[in-house]
Amino acid sequence: MTAMATPRHRVSVAVAHAHAALDAVSDASVWSMDAAETTATLVELSRLKAQVAELEARVAEHADDEQVDTWAHRTRQTKPAVLGQVRLGQALVTRGQVRDALAAGDLVVEQARVIVAALDQLPGDLHPALVDRAERHLVAAGREHTAPTLRILGKRLMDVVAPDLADEYEARQLAREERDALLATKLVMVDDGHGKCHGRFTIPSFHGAALKKMLLAIAAPKRQEPQEPGVPLRPGPERRGRAFCELIERYPVHQLPQTGGVSATIVVTMTLDSLLGKLEQAALLDTGERITAATARRLACEAGIIPAVLGGNSEVLDLGRTRRFHTKAQRTAIALRDKGCAEPGCDWPPAMCHVHHDIPWSRGGPTDVEHGRLLCPKHHTRFHRRT
Repeated sequence: MTAMATPRHRVSVAVAHAHAALDAVSDASVWSMDAAETTATLVELSRLKAQVAELEARVAEHADDEQVDTWAHRTRQTKPAVLGQVRLGQALVTRGQVRDALAAGDLVVEQARVIVAALDQLPGDLHPALVDRAERHLVAAGREHTAPTLRILGKRLMDVVAPDLADEYEARQLAREERDALLATKLVMVDDGHGKCHGRFTIPSFHGAALKKMLLAIAAPKRQEPQEPGVPLRPGPERRGRAFCELIERYPVHQLPQTGGVSATIVVTMTLDSLLGKLEQAALLDTGERITAATARRLACEAGIIPAVLGGNSEVLDLGRTRRFHTKAQRTAIALRDKGCAEPGCDWPPAMCHVHHDIPWSRGGPTDVEHGRLLCPKHHTRFHRRT
């Protein structure tokens, strides 16, 4: 430990004394503690840790940027970690009741952060006396409840401090949260090239709750296949993962939107021998991934799958001049062939492309696969401007 150079301030002196007291027991064995004393000591250590955290936050709030950088460097902490303590110190300047409870060891840091966040969410025009009442309410609740429970109580603060305004406030708060949730909604998916797709998403709470209920219904233990004696049910996350796959496979294809004239279905290309089980040859998805022939055969009967069998009888694709627009079967075949916009250098996927007549239909061009190709909206428009 690096000793503090001649501490003068009473806080610095107290820190030095605390170091000395703890250094004195750094090698003390605890095996002789009985159960009651062990529990009591752990409780007091938690209270002491809270007191130290409050003091650290208070000093951190006093420090300037250069001192904070030096603190992080010399203690090998990350910048976000030390800035979190600075922000806590800044918040406690105006949240005196929270600060006092933390300094007394009556709250832990996690509780203090939750209370501060809840108070910050109150309306800015709320009377200071009501804000003070809200702070007192949550600090008192913190002596009985954990941080997650305090977070729930914090959302209902207006019911306690201003019940006549609670409904209006809740309506505004929910509207704000729903608006923010829509702005934050996203889905990221990455195929690792080894048969697995990884992803993460952020969706509004309603959609998350709906998805959870769907998955739990599909993953209900009573629907699981019989288990061998001594073999436990699959763990929850795995059941939900398989339920998610089943939800995707069984989604009604007729409810999918049309993209480029074709519903958003997966096309599986495989040989006739593979389909009949005579040859175990990988099947190709129109999105570029490959799957086993066994999986392709299982999926071939699903509503959301179009099998494109090479070497077998299929729907007539060359309709000549009998109709102007390409059929779904023609669009599917062209998408399999072009795999996206046919314009060199363009990476638009098939689902977002139009089927273009190389010889315009208005000039006698046939509506068939050979004379059709995929073009994204931009290149399709450019082509017709040139002709």
